[in-house]
Amino acid sequence: MKTDKAGFNTKLIHAGEIHDQFHSATTPIYQTSTFGFPSAEEGAKCFAGESDGYIYTRIGNPTINALEQQIATLENGYGGIAVSSGMAAVTTIYLALMSSGDHIVSTDAIYGPARGVMEKQFIRFGFQSTYINTTNIDNIKKAIRPNTKILYIETPANPTMDITDLAACAKIAHEHGILLVVDNTFCSPYLQNPLDLGADIVFHSMTKSINGHADIVAGIIIAKEKNIYTQLRSMMINLGCNMDPHQAYLVLRGLKTLGIRIERAQQSAHQVALFLEQHPKVAWIKYPGLESHPQFQLGKKQMHGSGSIISFGLKGGFDAAKILMNNVHLALLAVSLGGVETLIQHPASMTHSKVSKEDKLKAGITDDLIRLSVGIEDVEDIIQDLKAGLNTVTV
Repeated sequence: MKTDKAGFNTKLIHAGEIHDQFHSATTPIYQTSTFGFPSAEEGAKCFAGESDGYIYTRIGNPTINALEQQIATLENGYGGIAVSSGMAAVTTIYLALMSSGDHIVSTDAIYGPARGVMEKQFIRFGFQSTYINTTNIDNIKKAIRPNTKILYIETPANPTMDITDLAACAKIAHEHGILLVVDNTFCSPYLQNPLDLGADIVFHSMTKSINGHADIVAGIIIAKEKNIYTQLRSMMINLGCNMDPHQAYLVLRGLKTLGIRIERAQQSAHQVALFLEQHPKVAWIKYPGLESHPQFQLGKKQMHGSGSIISFGLKGGFDAAKILMNNVHLALLAVSLGGVETLIQHPASMTHSKVSKEDKLKAGITDDLIRLSVGIEDVEDIIQDLKAGLNTVTV
């Protein structure tokens, strides 16, 4: 069916679907490395770019392409590029769009490895970077240099839950002739559409909400325009960080329930946030759905919901955080987020451990910060688990 004017949840089921000769209800897994050509002439046309035929799975595969088309439709982009992980998406963007001497401005509290690979690896190739609090638009204006090529935003930020104004970022970026790249992992296309707000590129770790079942690692990049898409796809093919067909099949399966999973998880997250906000042992909390969030109004304006990620700190600091994490039983002490299960972790010593102590403090990643990803279990059980854990904490 045509999905151009369909609702979001209908697109989750039908956008990008393959109609094969057997009328399969799900997208088939084309588990093959290579594809045969009907003739030598057709093979030459495929390699010359004159035919849309398939050549080799690193270059393109029907199962993978179905997923790419579906996510591109959900994000209102020109095309999608599925890759082997969220970090494969990050490195593809860096290498496709930057050269030696180029500069990137980015959110200081982005996903730790995305910052780490730039500061510790790509610096060897002459890449320059500046990390700032992007909730203050003036900080962005001051950080842009003549050699800046990318403004890279994550909103809500990981793990501080700070929210950056994407429309304002797009205006600034385009005034300076630079590209706005947005990590939309925390929200997924269900809760936020950065391309509609002016971004040039959006990407996701599909390991998280899009797949939602903690059983694959995957990433995807969506470009707003054809020329940028072509640059990114060429780099992905040359790097060889393509997705596997079976991996794509599993994401397509998880994607169908994205809407109902996020709705349930964020409803529960709001109740959990209210519980934590009122708890005497909680020193502070940041959740986009609470009016106490510093960018509450901005979140309501550019997001379609508050999501399921909560950051909070305890009055006893890091020692209290360790006690809590060691005394919850329903919540799994593990990194990642956006899945059906509730996860709890300590960013300063886990996901952002490679970021220097000084830079973590500048970004608001304090030792007392706990990140909670609320799942779809019964919310009463999630709250009871946290309550029991907090009862073991002395402050």
